[in-house]
Amino acid sequence: MIRFLEPHVLWFLLAIPILALLKGRFGRAASLRVSTSAPAAVVAQKTRSRAGRWVSSLRHLALAALVVALARPQIGSDRVDVDTKGVDIVLAVDVSGSMQSLDFTKDGRPASRLTAAKDVVKKFVEGRASDRIALVAFSKRPYLMCPLTLDHEWLLKRLEALEEGMGEDGTAIGAALAAAGNQLKDLDAKSRVVVLLTDGMNNSGKVSPAAAAEAASALGIKAYTIGAGTRGEAPIPVKDAFGNVEIQMAKTDIDEKTLEDIATKTGGRYFRATDTKSLEKTYTEIDSLEKTTRVLKEFANYRDLFAYAALLALVLLGAELALAHTLFRRLP
Repeated sequence: MIRFLEPHVLWFLLAIPILALLKGRFGRAASLRVSTSAPAAVVAQKTRSRAGRWVSSLRHLALAALVVALARPQIGSDRVDVDTKGVDIVLAVDVSGSMQSLDFTKDGRPASRLTAAKDVVKKFVEGRASDRIALVAFSKRPYLMCPLTLDHEWLLKRLEALEEGMGEDGTAIGAALAAAGNQLKDLDAKSRVVVLLTDGMNNSGKVSPAAAAEAASALGIKAYTIGAGTRGEAPIPVKDAFGNVEIQMAKTDIDEKTLEDIATKTGGRYFRATDTKSLEKTYTEIDSLEKTTRVLKEFANYRDLFAYAALLALVLLGAELALAHTLFRRLP
């Protein structure tokens, strides 16, 4: 990267074209007057005469190089180091069949719970550039989709790959929390957090939600739980015997008591998201509760180019003087 310590000096470059335009307008009186300039025009067509025209421009180039030199050009680079006391976060997302329910929206159109969750989680990840984040999907059992990483581009690709009904159907909330805790248990981050989203009740897995919450609390892991979905009934696409998709109303069953207990035991909070707007608000609030401390250290390493620009000016001026008094010398 090139920078100038005295950039205001560069304004003098604007005067050089003006000097070039004024060249020849002023000077000594003519030594000889003639009735016509036709002979001079013929001489000007000769190669040496045409070449001589740009010799004087060397003086203008030399002046431009001198102005650049006085502006103190430098080449180098800036570097910013970030000393981060970050937050390690595991995002646990329910991918059971009920996440197909169309009670959320995207771009003003009906969308499944998982589709809406993926969009909101993506924005959450993009706002946590300095934090390591992992992704756990769960249905009847948990699946580690992405371990803790700062490579959020890869994480978002794995998030996009989530689909409703991955694996056997079911909802293993306790096992998902335990799997998330395993990603965080041996780390020394400023804060270790699990954000668990589900739309159902724990009906699978070998680890109970209560036992997983106790283990997380003992390890100093905080859990934020989110119950996603409308209360009562929600539209869900169902295939009939012929493979045709029909929209039917299905009862929404979320074990809010269990999710509240998990949050309370671990020092987190429980949130209820019944639509896309409330889901976005939930992740925004969690983002504000778990902030990262950043200390910026700036370093600069630049080399001064004044000598090179000044030398170029001298070379150009020397070339102009040499050519003007030898090969392209002017006759009176």
